[in-house]
Amino acid sequence: MSGNTDDTPTPASTETTSAPDRAPEDRAPAGALHVDDPGELIVAVPAMVGFVPERSLVVAVLRDSPNPGRGRIIDAVLRFDLDQSSRHSLAATYAQCVTQICATEGTREVLAVIVDDRVRESRRTRGHGAVSAGPWAALITAFARQLAQEEVFLEGAWAVRAIEAGQRWWSLLDANHFGTLPDPATSLVTVAHVLDGRPIRGARSELTDLVAPDDDLVERVTAHLDSAYALAHERYLAAVRRGDPDRYHRRTLELVLWQIADTDSGRPLTAPECAELAAALRHRTVRDSLFALAVGDHAAAAENLWAALTRALSGSDRADAATLLGYSAYISGDGPLAGIALQAALDADPAHSMAILLETALRTGMRPDTLRRLAYRGLGIAADLGTDPMSPSAPDHTTLW
Repeated sequence: MSGNTDDTPTPASTETTSAPDRAPEDRAPAGALHVDDPGELIVAVPAMVGFVPERSLVVAVLRDSPNPGRGRIIDAVLRFDLDQSSRHSLAATYAQCVTQICATEGTREVLAVIVDDRVRESRRTRGHGAVSAGPWAALITAFARQLAQEEVFLEGAWAVRAIEAGQRWWSLLDANHFGTLPDPATSLVTVAHVLDGRPIRGARSELTDLVAPDDDLVERVTAHLDSAYALAHERYLAAVRRGDPDRYHRRTLELVLWQIADTDSGRPLTAPECAELAAALRHRTVRDSLFALAVGDHAAAAENLWAALTRALSGSDRADAATLLGYSAYISGDGPLAGIALQAALDADPAHSMAILLETALRTGMRPDTLRRLAYRGLGIAADLGTDPMSPSAPDHTTLW
């Protein structure tokens, strides 16, 4: 049985246990993965989820390969936290999420991996290769039972203390099936992932740090917000008086695009610039056009700007920036970052309609291809304004307004 992670689907959502981190679709690492070799499967997990998981349940959803003779492939990878107290309720929650994804993808078979440094060797089996998974063995049993009620079947389950070379793994379904992990760096999936220019983060905290508020910066930016909003309003009214309100939207969009190009060179944003950008994103026409950047050559530069603004802003302004970041990550296949960014948006503004829409899409397994129409709509808006968001360049500030 083998899996090809080229076919891994949509990214997933937040860091809560009910909405797991999910591996990407079209940015998944290339190369064949033999899922009947647990060691190779386990060391490929960091590449598939984008970071090295700890205290986690990782579930791989399988489906038949579209190519005859290639066996089953990994269609989705989901990661859940293992830091809750009620194992029974966890099993039901996890199973509900997995069966929802299986229903979306039309699949019925899954694999599971427990990664937890708290697992200890059983006295009864010590020295004989088998290792007890303690409470998580009970979780897997309950999890499998819950899945089976929805006609989804757990085909294999393994546990390991950490995903490191030489660590022992063992089956949670067959006490006599165990082994040691190869070097994760030599995994074909990992190598393909790295060669494709995608980072494997050392821990999930590296993702949460990308959107964590910088309290000092937030305070400095807040001091400039009122004046930035007032100036933006004056410019909009001036455009309306000229009979050309789209002039404001066009110039504001050009300003944001220039800021993306400028900050991509490594220059940090100033507090007044953050405030000016926050004011720009408050205009829906401008904000909606910026979704187009997720499918262009400047997607990474735009993501850096959205992340910087997410750290610098609060309230609905933070939600606007985090939503743009989440969408870009979703489309590019960085599922965990997409989920964390969208959760940050909803924490900042629970009523943010676009964040709600995108978070629901991630949680229910909508594929990135379906959501690309949002980017294409943004391209259309920009084209109507006479601007090409795919080519950020410095505007002439003397004639900008």
